[in-house]
Amino acid sequence: MDVCTHPTGLSPQPTNTHQTQDGPNDNTFSVTNEWHLSLTHTHTHCPSVRVALPLKMPAFSSLAGGTGKPDQAISTQSDGKTFEQLRQECLKKKKLFEDPDFPACDASLYYSQSVPLNFEWKRPGELCKDPQFIVDGADRTDICQGALGDCWLLAAIASLTLHKETFARVVPLDQGFDHSYAGIFHFQFWQHNRWLDVVVDDRLPTVRNRLVLVHSASSNEFWSALLEKAYAKLNGSYESLKGGSTLEAMEDFTGGVGETYETKSAPADLFNILKKAHDRGSMMGCSIDITSSAESEAQTTTGLVKGHAYSITGIEEVKYRGGTVRLIRIRNPWGQVEWNGPWSDNAKEWGIIDSSEKKRILLNSMDDGEFWMEFEDFKANYDKVEICNLTPDALTDDTKHKWEVNVFEGNWIRGSTAGGCRNFIDTFWTNPQFKLTLKETDDHRDHCSVIIALMQKNRRALRKEGFDLETIGFAIYEAPDDVDHLGKDFFRYNGSKARSKTYINVREISERFNLPPGNYLLVPTTFQAHQEADFLIRVFSEKEAEAILPKDETAEEKGLRRLFEKISGSDLLIIKYEYFLLSFSFPSGKEIKFDGVSLNTCHSIINLMDADNSGQLEFQEFKVFWEKMKKWIVLFLSFDTDRSGKMSTYELRLALKAAGERLQHAAYRGTVDGKKVFLNLLVRERRDLYHLPDGRRANKHLWHGCEGSLMMPRAQQSTMAGSWAPVMCWVVFNTRCMKTDDDS
Repeated sequence: MDVCTHPTGLSPQPTNTHQTQDGPNDNTFSVTNEWHLSLTHTHTHCPSVRVALPLKMPAFSSLAGGTGKPDQAISTQSDGKTFEQLRQECLKKKKLFEDPDFPACDASLYYSQSVPLNFEWKRPGELCKDPQFIVDGADRTDICQGALGDCWLLAAIASLTLHKETFARVVPLDQGFDHSYAGIFHFQFWQHNRWLDVVVDDRLPTVRNRLVLVHSASSNEFWSALLEKAYAKLNGSYESLKGGSTLEAMEDFTGGVGETYETKSAPADLFNILKKAHDRGSMMGCSIDITSSAESEAQTTTGLVKGHAYSITGIEEVKYRGGTVRLIRIRNPWGQVEWNGPWSDNAKEWGIIDSSEKKRILLNSMDDGEFWMEFEDFKANYDKVEICNLTPDALTDDTKHKWEVNVFEGNWIRGSTAGGCRNFIDTFWTNPQFKLTLKETDDHRDHCSVIIALMQKNRRALRKEGFDLETIGFAIYEAPDDVDHLGKDFFRYNGSKARSKTYINVREISERFNLPPGNYLLVPTTFQAHQEADFLIRVFSEKEAEAILPKDETAEEKGLRRLFEKISGSDLLIIKYEYFLLSFSFPSGKEIKFDGVSLNTCHSIINLMDADNSGQLEFQEFKVFWEKMKKWIVLFLSFDTDRSGKMSTYELRLALKAAGERLQHAAYRGTVDGKKVFLNLLVRERRDLYHLPDGRRANKHLWHGCEGSLMMPRAQQSTMAGSWAPVMCWVVFNTRCMKTDDDS
């Protein structure tokens, strides 16, 4: 991850290295936890900040690579209106737009702290007499960093200005401060295999009538400040942009494929790789690693800044003293602070080369944060290079190809599909598995070229909920012809065919492989088991790869989907607990007796099965709940020995024991009925869950209204803390299935 993940004033977490085993021979490979932010959630007093994303794409889709046809961007506005519709409404009403989805208030700026400055939200017309969207064309010198630690984003924006066609996609030119001005602007970003159109108003945070975040060198130019605001809205707040990877923003601007090189261990032809990337229009960035937070943004004696993101803006070779010198041009998004060594702006080396060559290379040279370095000095001083390719073509290959793309989506859900890496052999097999068949080798070769890119979704927007990037990776296994999902024994005795080099906490990890034709299973995982997140996988192949679609839904699954659609409504998300309460029902009969589901029960079900902490249940989460419920109904019926349709305290004890829950006899002593025992047990379970295994605190609203008094030894509490899923499923029975003397 870019070393700029911990700007000044934020505390990074130390780098950790783990090992994961692969197959019976116990081969290992490392996992690196890169620096990331530790942010504390606080509440702000203003309207909710929200971005209403459209419905998720299907779990599988296939795209033809290299078509060059831009996809239609989807409006993200909560009311579904497009930019043009909103602009015309404002022009008709003669009123400037005010964005209800991203209001001009403190919560749009910060979520973990009070606003450190006395910000005022002002429109460009209040800051200068003649505001312009773009002045004399967009240029990399238009981007100057402000008080926010988002140099990674600004380095990507600087690279974006070098590619006019891509820039026009991200920054549409159908807007400005002319006769069509209505205080509304829009920008387009690639997110999870689709383009989104993000609308913002032009109220910008200022202090004493000056922009304090991203701004242009020209005081009347505002495209860069508005672009930053749109990206902040997409991710929930300005603070969410603190710390990140330049590659992340580059991918959001292009939908391209990322590659990372360590300069100290890079291929011998790294210069040619960078030159080819530059010639192909790839976006590039670089950075200097740090070893502690104290080095963050520390300036070296040569004028370089550690833990800071830079753009790579040029590659050249010049004649010098009878030989050839390789040069690379770097830009600091601060707009100042430059390299002062050989080949810097005023270095003596420029006086020796041909004057016409010097004029061409040093065109408009000034103290603007951009400078040249000799490539050997670059490798000696910088540690990491990030490249975002607009096509998957290898930079070590002169041939351009037409690539096929397969896209999968899925999620890791605790207790269901969050099995962790190969170290957790008992649960590894429960991870999502995607079958891929490679039939044809590449032209004139005996292998198939494949790029696997695994991306975790929405983690930046979830920071304010206490979540950050998970440590992720993947493995590829040769699969039997007739198997779509492999069990634990297979992974116990078979090693992977290919895998990611490391497990690391970045948004996307990608690797390039050469595989023989055959059937493969791709297994994406988090490093630790039971870590929840949504993910997207892109599989690029030179020849068409057959991705096996999930099997057709059974009659039961179709019925379950109909029930889900009935409960959720048109948005296919269960949001209101009342809908779940009124719509969910079991068939009545002698086997199980119940008198309805309480609102608190529904509240608990939705929150505990909500994998991405969105407050909503999607179909896959609902399906996981249903599958668990079926298993526990079978268990209930097995221990309802008197076939009463209810459960006595004695039967409850046997059922809990079979479920792996063990209580001392004193826990039952003095209880009036099995229902109260189980309710207290459930509450204690929730309290244990309130402190998550990694030390984070879950949202308090999940446990609002829960009360209980069961006394239990701490050792038994910790034993139960990892088994909330089956206990959660019992929540339905606590109102339906417990036999009591005062049952109503």
